[in-house]
Amino acid sequence: PVISPYDPEAISVKDKNLGISSEHLFGTDFLGRDLFSLTIWGARTSLFIASVSVAIALLFGTIIGCLAGYYGGIIDAILSRCVDLLLAFPGIIFALALLAFMGAGVLNMIVAITISQWAIYARLMRGQVISIKKLEYVQSARTAGLPDRRIIIRHLFPNAIMPVVILATLDIGHVILSVAGLSFLGLGIPPGIPEWGSMIGAGKEFLRTAPLNVIVPGLAITFVVLIFNYLGEGLRDILDVHKDQVNIG
Repeated sequence: PVISPYDPEAISVKDKNLGISSEHLFGTDFLGRDLFSLTIWGARTSLFIASVSVAIALLFGTIIGCLAGYYGGIIDAILSRCVDLLLAFPGIIFALALLAFMGAGVLNMIVAITISQWAIYARLMRGQVISIKKLEYVQSARTAGLPDRRIIIRHLFPNAIMPVVILATLDIGHVILSVAGLSFLGLGIPPGIPEWGSMIGAGKEFLRTAPLNVIVPGLAITFVVLIFNYLGEGLRDILDVHKDQVNIG
């Protein structure tokens, strides 16, 4: 509301499909709404859904993966089968099926994306924990009789979590694309809530006469996805440098 110069829900038919001007930085849409304001409010919706979905999936996935990797046996077998079952379906298809069953809505979209994403983090975390628990300092801690909870929290989790966080950072961009795609298909955000995918879906009918209806939210999606991709790659480079320093040391 501070950055947005206009009410994103304010309709002005006489000002519909205007081009770029000093009054409307990105022009107006087919209902006369300011595209800059719609894009700003759409960013809030897309980033909120993506951030919350990835955060919940990350929390759930790391806990499941950590327990499966540390204890092994029947626990690992059961959890691994659940993960394999979920990963057998593309995430976007799984989320689409869930939304078709549950209906559109912000909460339903968060639930659908969380369910479709957590298995990815669980599998990566499990692999990290299996590798780390074989190291000498972890074996020494187990031999010394330290409680499993302490070993997991103090020794395994901090050393295994960074690659999972990097993956989650990269996934925020992917989830934003998924949110936009689902909303474009009419299975995501209900009408009345600004969101980039639904803006593209509504504006595609005016692509020839008023292309800004599609170009502006499309560029917003591209820009934000690139930001999170670069951020994830930057974190990965930092982690690689840290590993090299440790190996040299």
